[in-house]
Amino acid sequence: MSDDPRTLPRVTYSNINEDFSRVQAHFDGAIANVRTNLLGRERANLIDGRDVSDGATYVAPCPIDRTVALGTFFAAGPADIARAVAAARKAQPDWGRMAPSRRADLLLKAASILEERKFDIAAACLFEVGKSRMEALGEVEEAIDLIRYYSNELVTHDGFARDLKRAQASEETHDVFRPYGVFAVIAPFNFPVALAAGMTSTAMLAGNCVVFKPSPMAGLTGRLLADCYRDAGLPDGVFNMVCGDAGTGRALVDAGGVDGVAFTGSHAVGMEILRRFGASGPFARPVLAEMGGKNPTYVTQSADLARAVSGVSRSAFGLQGQKCSACSVVFVHDAVRGEFLERLAAATRALKIGDPTERPVFMGPVINEAALRRFGTSVEQARAAGGKIIGGEKISGAFFDNGFYVEPTIVADLPDDHALHRDELFLPFLTVRRFSSLQEAIARGNAVRYGLTAGVYAQDETELNLFLESAEAGVLYANRPSGATTGAWPGFQTFSGWKGSGTGTKGGLGPWYLPQFMREQSRTIIR
Repeated sequence: MSDDPRTLPRVTYSNINEDFSRVQAHFDGAIANVRTNLLGRERANLIDGRDVSDGATYVAPCPIDRTVALGTFFAAGPADIARAVAAARKAQPDWGRMAPSRRADLLLKAASILEERKFDIAAACLFEVGKSRMEALGEVEEAIDLIRYYSNELVTHDGFARDLKRAQASEETHDVFRPYGVFAVIAPFNFPVALAAGMTSTAMLAGNCVVFKPSPMAGLTGRLLADCYRDAGLPDGVFNMVCGDAGTGRALVDAGGVDGVAFTGSHAVGMEILRRFGASGPFARPVLAEMGGKNPTYVTQSADLARAVSGVSRSAFGLQGQKCSACSVVFVHDAVRGEFLERLAAATRALKIGDPTERPVFMGPVINEAALRRFGTSVEQARAAGGKIIGGEKISGAFFDNGFYVEPTIVADLPDDHALHRDELFLPFLTVRRFSSLQEAIARGNAVRYGLTAGVYAQDETELNLFLESAEAGVLYANRPSGATTGAWPGFQTFSGWKGSGTGTKGGLGPWYLPQFMREQSRTIIR
């Protein structure tokens, strides 16, 4: 691995068909290093700057090969959670009074450390989630850019303070933003580095201290990120990490001394947190939640079908469909339906499924047995309803028996009111709906509880404008071959969930996300 990783081409979610041969060669070495030196170790929680190895242990299996352990982790109990919150509360006054530029300097240092370690952390992410090599590298690059983007926003806007109008010459009027105090940050398994880095760094930049709980399946990358923060010199107690399952998450949300929650995960859990934490006390508390999607794509009569097939297949089956932004339903105009389906089926069959440590592999396993059961149930429901199924099988034999590998699945000809068109599945499972009127199709696509992302393929400007004005989602894409509904990047696309996809009105990755972690205060002074 002679190349300095910082000099290699950067991988994002949109740069397809580029020569990444040098990147791949370097990544080979990182995968070998992680397999030998990072997997299977004991990983302590981090509380008040110290390693804490209390409580019951659990082993997280590698989804690629479940005979391999990602590591041994400690499920934080009530006492450890109370210690972590107390440490955060103790550190917060000094951290909150620190100049915004100084907080940004420390987070930017953490981003630089993450960049130095990005290949090893990306390889750990690959083993932990089962995502492809390029997806794993892209995720860590996104995490780096998220920290840098939010840090620069804080400095550029001087902590979002500004002077206001004066009623008289002797009066000073100022508008400032102050931290809430302590934020609990709860992250999911599917983007364990980027989502964790985005939520935690933003909370800390805003002057809050953090108690972070990764997914029980993502303690490895959670701890590697924690080490980047600690090695950057964050004061003790500013960032704390506690591992555990849903019970640990509930205990953290219920812990006294938590002032806000940032969460990414399912609609059901997000709404439970909103009710349990946000609206349960004597006053409302902030719950910044991104809660999934059922993301439609519309392929019109004027579509470039090559772009549409590329974008839909990448968004539907990348990361095994385990993205809140995955394309899970596609509306196709009757005039192009036959050709589009034929091309999409061919592209789907060509996707390489297997061990994602190997270069050609596009799809790895679904994350766990619950996901496999959900896949089987969905296929059976489609079959019972008379759907035409392409794929739909569990893959078995030899290597595949050590993980939960399934075929990317396309289902056409379901009844238009079928639940598979409405419910988020978090699987490589795409339903196909037909239309003759784009306006009517968009109305059907909007008629779900979610509103995260949506895509269209249309060369006709009238069709394009109809989509842009009518689609009820916070993230819209048009004619993207790299992803019909996926691929947002810090500073390029915001990521705002409408309706049941989010609790706020401002999205991550954009300029309005950071101020949500602070509350506004007006100051009028006469000296």
